[in-house]
Amino acid sequence: MAQHVELHYCALTDKGMVRVQNEDALTVLPDIGVAILADGMGGYRAGEVASRIAVDVCTEVLQQGLQAFDWDNGTERASGRGERLAHLVTDAVQRANGAIFDTALAQPERAGMGTTLVVTLLHHDKLIVAHVGDSRAYRMRDGRLEQITRDHSQVQDQVDAGLLSPQQARFAANRNLVTRALGIERTVEVELNQFATKPADIYLLCSDGLSDMVDDSEIGDVLNAFGSTLDRAGSGLVARANALGGLDNISVILLRIDALIAENPGLLGRMLDWVR
Repeated sequence: MAQHVELHYCALTDKGMVRVQNEDALTVLPDIGVAILADGMGGYRAGEVASRIAVDVCTEVLQQGLQAFDWDNGTERASGRGERLAHLVTDAVQRANGAIFDTALAQPERAGMGTTLVVTLLHHDKLIVAHVGDSRAYRMRDGRLEQITRDHSQVQDQVDAGLLSPQQARFAANRNLVTRALGIERTVEVELNQFATKPADIYLLCSDGLSDMVDDSEIGDVLNAFGSTLDRAGSGLVARANALGGLDNISVILLRIDALIAENPGLLGRMLDWVR
């Protein structure tokens, strides 16, 4: 399987205080170490359709790919397995993008629909993170919160260019304009990174309904206070976003790694695997 870990999780989504419907979608598949979150956009119900397609297609591709994955290739280094898994995640996102694009072509009333997406795959002591748009992933380690994705947005481009400070960016009028999304074009550029994990790490995936309303310091305070009980932490984050106005749908996935087995390359690693 994709992971040798003890993994706990919480997944919540809320329509917020203003929106009539919830266009976010999410899922967690703890048995294969996968979490997926999408924030849809478009005309009436189109965003809801796009985000659901993204989650469903990624789920199907990853389930099938991981089931067929050759975990017992004794001649392959750990880095080689990581590269093949990264390719699998990227392929899942591209196929989701194509499915949304084709659906919009076939259904003119949904033309222009799209979605942001963040996908994580935990394998051994590594976490693969793929994302498109401004849905985010954070890591809480040793009491410190760090954003580990970079927003694909006009505001982030302005921050990178030195035109806005991060504080100004939180209140910019164009903060919700993304520069990448699934379903807009036939192919999409997927940003993918891989991170070493540690026991007690907490990973947060969220839509901008959380990150636009609650600043990073407050998110960190909630996780530090309630990280040992993920359900309380998740509900606390959603409640805080709603208390501050709840202007958008709010989706949160929390993953906590309580124990892990590092991937051991070479003959020694295979021998250790045999005796476990």
